[in-house]
Amino acid sequence: MIQLERKDEQTLKLIRELGEAAEHRLDLYLFIPGELNVDSQIIPEQEFYLQGIYVKRTYSSKAQLAPLVQSRLISRSAAQSDRADPKYRLSLSLYAYQYANALEGAARSLLSDEEVSREDIGELLELIATILKRLRRNVPKDPGLSRYNVNIDNYLSWQTEQQLLMLATKLPFADDQMDLRDLLIKVARREHTYRAEREYNSVSVNDDSTRMSNKMRLLRRLIEYPITFKRKSQELGVGEQRWLKAIVAAIIMTFVSFLLFESRMMLGDITATFLLVAALLYGLREFFRDDIRQKLWLWLRKGRPKWKHTYMDVNSEQTTGRSLEWIDYMTFDELPEDVRKARRGGAAQRGETVLHYRNDSKMTPTRFLSGYAETRESIVLDLDLFMRVMNPSSHPVYRLDNQEIIEENVEKRYVLNLVVRDVEGDGRVILQRWRIIINHNRIIDVELSDELK
Repeated sequence: MIQLERKDEQTLKLIRELGEAAEHRLDLYLFIPGELNVDSQIIPEQEFYLQGIYVKRTYSSKAQLAPLVQSRLISRSAAQSDRADPKYRLSLSLYAYQYANALEGAARSLLSDEEVSREDIGELLELIATILKRLRRNVPKDPGLSRYNVNIDNYLSWQTEQQLLMLATKLPFADDQMDLRDLLIKVARREHTYRAEREYNSVSVNDDSTRMSNKMRLLRRLIEYPITFKRKSQELGVGEQRWLKAIVAAIIMTFVSFLLFESRMMLGDITATFLLVAALLYGLREFFRDDIRQKLWLWLRKGRPKWKHTYMDVNSEQTTGRSLEWIDYMTFDELPEDVRKARRGGAAQRGETVLHYRNDSKMTPTRFLSGYAETRESIVLDLDLFMRVMNPSSHPVYRLDNQEIIEENVEKRYVLNLVVRDVEGDGRVILQRWRIIINHNRIIDVELSDELK
């Protein structure tokens, strides 16, 4: 199952667990309202790809405790060796990364509930205490490994405090549930005291929220680096484009030269008329050359992948997989039948612009780090380019309140639809659709369509 969440005011984050299957295919169909008049001239496909799509793949593990157990075994063996095993960083990072993602997901789930459940809050706090206790139970003696352990412990403690304080602030507690809010604050304060006692951060950092946030952002990157695949990108068709440019230029020059030769035969000596005809022919060449080349290039590359990526393990530097990516505009009639049904397209939907992104990948689990066979993919969609073409105006709306007429200014909002088609390794197809409510400067809400849940 694919998860889509709002990352910040302008970006969405799509997450999917790829499991152990080697081959995967993902199609994203973004339906843009026709009133925005978006096309390849307003927002070119390549511009949106380079500025609006960010793909990242990391190691994953269904056995939540496996990375922690491996890190302990590695740290014990490292005590008997002169050199620290780099696998310790990966195992501990994967454990911390899974905990941080799970904690953030649990917090989002609690905030989406209409009522606060004592059982859910109690279960969350119990899991937090258990997981952090397991992490802190065994600190390696090696200075290098110990320093890395401290950095991860520092970040997880701060992230736990932040998530609990956010829940204490935003959850709709009833009057008889204020003790739950006090409990969340108590656990958050305990984590703050824990870091202060161990002097994880200097006094100047503790007193400056900006410096603390920047430091924790760097520690998050430190956690993600060992488990994130390095990606090398290559744009496809560069050589073909050069050959096409040369061939079109050669054909047009041949045609123009033939016309010049015929003009010379007809007009005789070089005269003002001949020079005028030559200038006209060269002008026509410049006028049509770029249009012909562009149309031929679009026809030649239509339906073909535009980028190729190679994934490598940052620890072993081995190639672990490859992927091909497409991005282009489509009409409603060009969409697959199951996608049209998922969109439930009618007359209004046929006026929408459809931006299609496709990702085909093939991983090589045999080259993964020993003990891991699964990966997780995160795709960040930045909608800032679409927000720039949206109307920022507002309009008045009137309503009756008893006998009084009330005027309200309502901002103009738009609804984008995102249909995701995921083909798993066994050939099973999963279709999901989200409604993205957006205005000219922020994403307001993201709703999963009921009929496809």
